[in-house]
Amino acid sequence: MREVLTKNMARNIFYGGSLFFIVIFVGLSIQSHYYIVNKSTDSAGLTASVAAGKHVWEKNSCINCHTILGEGAYFAPELGNVMKRWKVQDDPAAATEMLKGWMTSMPTGIEGRRQMPHFNLTDEEFKNLADFLLWTGKINTQNWPPNDAG
Repeated sequence: MREVLTKNMARNIFYGGSLFFIVIFVGLSIQSHYYIVNKSTDSAGLTASVAAGKHVWEKNSCINCHTILGEGAYFAPELGNVMKRWKVQDDPAAATEMLKGWMTSMPTGIEGRRQMPHFNLTDEEFKNLADFLLWTGKINTQNWPPNDAG
């Protein structure tokens, strides 16, 4: 004999299933937040200079051309691990000089070439931006985006 699904049974299945998946969703959201805050982010290294570097990044709209940790435009290189690729991740002074040298050496005015504008940053802004990029290189991204550090 076949049992018929009544209106009350269907409603109970709907509400029970909805509640079950809401609980799962909330639990996974809490776990993700815990992981991001406590495991993957270097919150101890988040200094005023790093915050100022993020402000330089945002003020000059670097994300309009570059990606950082996989987010942004794909017009120019990924910068999430640029200091590791340049092999200056352990020396903030060398990182600042490398960044300054690279940014100021970019040619402009060449027709048909992708060009990085000159932002006329101060030495302090170069230092802050380098500190921000050094900090992003320490975030555990679980190898995302795939980007060779060699």
